[in-house]
Amino acid sequence: MGTLPQPAIVKGQLCPLETTLLHRTFETNVDQFCGTDTAIIYNDERRGELQINYNVLNSTANRLAAAALNRIKDHFRSPANNDGDHIVAVCMHPTDRLVTMLLAIWKAGAAYLPIDPTFPPNRIQHILGEAKPVLVVYDDDYDNAAIFGKTPAISYAELRKRASDMSNANIRPDAMLGHGESQLALVLYTSGSTGVPKGVRLNHETILNRLQWQWDRFPYSPTERVGVFKTALTFVDSVTEIWGPLLNGMAIIVVPKKITNNPERLVELLERYRIERLVLVPTLLRSLLLYLPLQQQANGGTKLLYNLRTWVCSGEPLQISLAREFFDYFEEGVHELCNFYGSTEVMGDVTYFVCESKRQLDNYEKVPIGYPLNNTVIYILGPNLHPVQAEEIGELYVSGLNLAEGYVNGRDRDRFIDNPLSIDPAFARLYRTGDYASVSKGCVYYQGRTDSQIKIRGHRVDLSEVEANLLGLPGIDKGIVLCYHAGEVDQALLGFVTLEPNSHYQTGLQVEGALADKLAHYMIPQVILLESIPLLVNGKIDRQTLLKMYENTNNNDDSEIEIEYDYSDVPVSQLAVAKDLFETVGQVIGRSTRAKICLSSNFYELGGNSLNSIITVTKLCGKGYPVSITTFIGANNLGEILNKICADERELKLCKFDDEPNTKERLTPSFDYRMQLTAYPLALEHKKDTIDIITSSFFEKADLEQWLKPQIYETDYKDILEDIWLVLIEKGLSFIVKDETGRSVGVSLNFDARDEPEVTVTSKLIIVFEFLEFVEGPIRDSVLPEGVNQILHSFMMGTCAELSAQENIETMHFMESEVLKLAKRRNFAGIFTTNTNPLTQQLGSNVYHYETMLDYQVNQFVYSADGSRPFAAAPNSQRAVVHWKDIRQQ
Repeated sequence: MGTLPQPAIVKGQLCPLETTLLHRTFETNVDQFCGTDTAIIYNDERRGELQINYNVLNSTANRLAAAALNRIKDHFRSPANNDGDHIVAVCMHPTDRLVTMLLAIWKAGAAYLPIDPTFPPNRIQHILGEAKPVLVVYDDDYDNAAIFGKTPAISYAELRKRASDMSNANIRPDAMLGHGESQLALVLYTSGSTGVPKGVRLNHETILNRLQWQWDRFPYSPTERVGVFKTALTFVDSVTEIWGPLLNGMAIIVVPKKITNNPERLVELLERYRIERLVLVPTLLRSLLLYLPLQQQANGGTKLLYNLRTWVCSGEPLQISLAREFFDYFEEGVHELCNFYGSTEVMGDVTYFVCESKRQLDNYEKVPIGYPLNNTVIYILGPNLHPVQAEEIGELYVSGLNLAEGYVNGRDRDRFIDNPLSIDPAFARLYRTGDYASVSKGCVYYQGRTDSQIKIRGHRVDLSEVEANLLGLPGIDKGIVLCYHAGEVDQALLGFVTLEPNSHYQTGLQVEGALADKLAHYMIPQVILLESIPLLVNGKIDRQTLLKMYENTNNNDDSEIEIEYDYSDVPVSQLAVAKDLFETVGQVIGRSTRAKICLSSNFYELGGNSLNSIITVTKLCGKGYPVSITTFIGANNLGEILNKICADERELKLCKFDDEPNTKERLTPSFDYRMQLTAYPLALEHKKDTIDIITSSFFEKADLEQWLKPQIYETDYKDILEDIWLVLIEKGLSFIVKDETGRSVGVSLNFDARDEPEVTVTSKLIIVFEFLEFVEGPIRDSVLPEGVNQILHSFMMGTCAELSAQENIETMHFMESEVLKLAKRRNFAGIFTTNTNPLTQQLGSNVYHYETMLDYQVNQFVYSADGSRPFAAAPNSQRAVVHWKDIRQQ
């Protein structure tokens, strides 16, 4: 007998859901178990690292909610918009203040609506005009508040000022908007199929269903105390990144975009806080998998991110080749790679698949999108809404508790429809995803889009929206927007256009510049100007010919790339290096190169992106040019990168003379000071500046302290300096450095090594002090000159956090020279110091000619109090170098 055909319907586990407003759950947790625990960690360039506990977060949010309610009553509308929703928009960059404001909005009885401060004006005006928020809260430094028009708006600083006199008690329902009965939690705007962005309305129950599934299927481990909030607030994954940890009594670290876009700094942060799970788009995963092996090699074989056990890819199709590469680096059975599928309309995710090993992946031709979440049903339907059979391709529909309420103003009603296949009220609606899919053995496979929507770095982009804005530009005649190799590494968004006879545009780059005022940066296509657009016999645009034209004229085969290189301004001494640099950039960018490559070319304006910047650095390193990723990403043009490479080469050549006699002077580079610096003996009036500089230098940047976070705090440094402040002044061996404007830019704290004050340390910094005594004590007591006034101990040296890299180097060099002058003036035998930073270690050995007394691997240190290894997570390459400079013969 044969088997009966199986309809392509897959059901997730049914689980009871006790519905509650999420901020009420937060308040209950604060009262019951987590009030004094850290809730938010944020590294602010001006304020240092902030750690806010749950009690403070709850109280501040309550005050902000009360102040917002008072502000809203000044311009109250009821109902607030056409859907009867009360919405508060937030136009703020990711900081601790943003998270506090989101909680406050919920406590006020409203839903939050994120507006990215970088959005172009027309997009912001459309969102405000359609969603009709009762209030906009914006960043203090946002310089375009006029764009909000008639919508009531207030800066966070002003709202916080008004909140200072408010009660910190939880807001009562009768004081909230809508008496606290609204289930709407947030509104997220996505790219619209009609070319106009549309807002998705998500309620508390929907978010809770998604979170409860996550907590059950991927529970937080006993050692997992910090989560990462790095996804843009306008992207749905931010919801689970923020509220998943905060509703479980964990901390979240708020990660600025500039760190998220820099693999070097992102990995450093993930290591420092021992992050155990991360959500990212496959594009970023590919960047990290390029970067991590380089770091492993540099660290003597030590792998980074071992603690990061759960990796979640979403937002773009996960290529099976990338999944296999994951297990080339990460250990099977310890680390897992998850593929989540969904969209904003279904709270981000409705299916999931866990990749556990290469052997498992050998059974698949593509990575599945997997199995439904709890209280979710996946239907693969034909045009008549009848289920197709297993193994057949149909359109994917979703039903269950993960569905949004719909769109703002009831737009696109055909996307949310009645479910003719279920009588259960919990599954009464269907969401039409617009994706093709199939089911095999209960597992769902993604098979592409039914319309013009694509994903770019996790953002959903509708080609029709891009096309509508492109064709709306004056001077554009005809055109079409296409995606080349959607979902693949070389994916490119392309706009093919013809111009009107009197058009002022002369290049595609000029058209792209005009689009920057209308579209988000990730939506701007590479514009290609044509004399005419090819058509099929039926009169429709020949899309395949256009894509083939792009591929043929920009092929990655070196022999076929027609890239113009301009070396006219390159100094003769740098020409060989410039050729390597320019040609490497041309080879990597390849078919995306948009202009000739020269000294003034910006990598990203040429067509580069965060992924191929990593590839470029990898290739340059392979050619012997050790340019760092941070340097490459931060450079304004290729000329800066070329100068850095050549400067490094010169320094490397200087270092080769290290073992030759009488050549020490050749090792010392010259310093052309741009700053006018002056050293002043430490005095009472310098106390605040000294504490600020030392705290920012050591709490934010010190190499040892990073492994102790979050157990140490900014105030720990202040307490120590308060304890020894008068002694520092009395001894007269410390100084502060000011620039020509009177700004304090550096501090050097020094003692006589035989006459140091006793310091009472009650914080976890005691571990650092014990470590320093462990490496320094035997050398000081057994090797160096005996008696007082013999050893000047360079105890702490820090620079102002606001300095540029150039200014920082200048200030450090100036302080080193001042310490040397001080030691000679006071007749010390020499200078004694310990360096834990690779830069200061190299400067100490190769520039300032200190003698290395000990080179110690920091992860080997055992803390005497409990026998632990507090720096165990540090790579083998992280060292502490104890230096001595004998100045008696100078």
